[in-house]
Amino acid sequence: MMLELDEVRRITGPNLLWDKPGAMVDVFVDGLDKQDVARCWQTWIKQLQPLLGWQVESSIYREHEEGLNLAVSAPMDALYTACDMAEFAWDCCVAELSNTELPDWKAGVVALKEALAEEVNPALLDLMCVAKKHQVDCISDDDDVSLGMGANVDVWPARELPDSAQIDWTQYQSIPRAFITGTNGKSTSVRLAAAIAEAADIVAGVTSTDFIRVGAEIIDEGDYSGPGGARMLLRDKRTELAFLEVARGGILRRGLPVERVNAALITNVASDHLGQYGINTVEALAKAKFVIAKGLDDSGVLVLNADNEWVVEQVKHLTNHPKLCWFSLSEQDELIQQQINSGGRAVFIRNNHFVYHHQGEFTQIVSVDEAPMTFNGTAKHNIQNALGVIGLTQSLNLPLHAIQQGLRSFGSNAADNPGRGNQYNISGVKVIVDFAHNEHSMKAVVDMVKHQPANNRYVMFGHAGDRSDQEIRDLTLAVCALEPEHYIVAEIECYLRGRELGDVPAVVMECLNENQVSSKNVTVASNPFEGAKHALSLAKNGDSVLLFVLDKRKEIHEWLIGQEI
Repeated sequence: MMLELDEVRRITGPNLLWDKPGAMVDVFVDGLDKQDVARCWQTWIKQLQPLLGWQVESSIYREHEEGLNLAVSAPMDALYTACDMAEFAWDCCVAELSNTELPDWKAGVVALKEALAEEVNPALLDLMCVAKKHQVDCISDDDDVSLGMGANVDVWPARELPDSAQIDWTQYQSIPRAFITGTNGKSTSVRLAAAIAEAADIVAGVTSTDFIRVGAEIIDEGDYSGPGGARMLLRDKRTELAFLEVARGGILRRGLPVERVNAALITNVASDHLGQYGINTVEALAKAKFVIAKGLDDSGVLVLNADNEWVVEQVKHLTNHPKLCWFSLSEQDELIQQQINSGGRAVFIRNNHFVYHHQGEFTQIVSVDEAPMTFNGTAKHNIQNALGVIGLTQSLNLPLHAIQQGLRSFGSNAADNPGRGNQYNISGVKVIVDFAHNEHSMKAVVDMVKHQPANNRYVMFGHAGDRSDQEIRDLTLAVCALEPEHYIVAEIECYLRGRELGDVPAVVMECLNENQVSSKNVTVASNPFEGAKHALSLAKNGDSVLLFVLDKRKEIHEWLIGQEI
């Protein structure tokens, strides 16, 4: 029998289980019926809630292959106490099911009441309640609370809030904002969308896994694809339009960063990062991605990839029935045709042009070849990214000329889209640098490079150590489709994640050998920078070099720029 606690965390926004804030407990269960375990935990929760004055709160659970996600709702000013309560209930549940001594109930309840007394903030709950009545966005965190967004935002320390009765609620307005999620293409999409907004003379803010940016200024670098980045961006008075990248981890750890957006885009769903937070299948991952649909306002538009089977399947389970905009590489796709026949929104390729349809009107945007990010149509994944962003920006009513200009100006260079399809020309050698790190994205980049003319091709790649051996083999096979003259396998020491040096290259070498790749055509490099330099040393005028760069991207970029001079 196994009853093991994995993690307890606060949930601040709509999430995979429901729309309520509170606490979530992740547990591993084996040897017992999971429903019995969940009900036992809920029984203890029901005993604890009235003691904290939470008679209106409730609980819910989700089963998965390895255990359970257990969630309890709580007031927004008591989420830490909710975490303590959820964990205490779990301890009691484990003791009951394993027939061991129960935790000290009296001491546990006293501790919870003391924690609650320190945490509660009635002024916050009042402000949030009145803001909702006035349809004003109120964003809170541990330190600050804000009303409004962008130019008319006001921010106060969480313990120094104004009297809601004294506030002029008419002064607060929101700014247009959108969610972008998916397994691949999120960062490219938010950057392209921002370039379109810039072409419309709108100051766009962007959150992403790489940085948070307002206009041309990067406020900070790092992973800002969660609620923290969204709060920072929406509280910046310069932000006039916000594109919020929402990654799987942020959705599962905290829920959606804000409750309402005007539009949302799901680029695709593919296998990646499975085995975390009880998300063990691509179907479960798709459900997690579709949480963003809960954030759409009443007139919001959900932009979806009709070429992705997991997206097509998951949309059938939507309960809030948002307005849909489908995009596809093919005008003849069944969903695209349904949209056209019903007057709905659709984006597709017709005669090598991007075309948008709504209410019977077809708008030709630009040709595929006019968009530098498509590499003259060889980068099908970027054609799909562009289709999705066209749907998103049209849903936000950005002007046509700005969409056209943005597509024509947004390139595959490190300035526009760092780490995604960046191209360099070094003494007649075409070099492509990409951050692709899962099978879906690596196949897309390999397909792009394979369709570009070259005498010989060379590739450098490496994998993170937290991938299974089979996943590493699958990723390696994706690279093999390029059929390069030489493979450079880079050790990525900062991504060993529990493995020893040499473990990942050994799995790669074994896979290559099984697929008839001679060892003389493989080199192991100590790191991606050394691997990149070795790949370039092998290439000659007319060749192409593909560099999958997970680490030392900045150093490689600067070195390549130096070689171009």
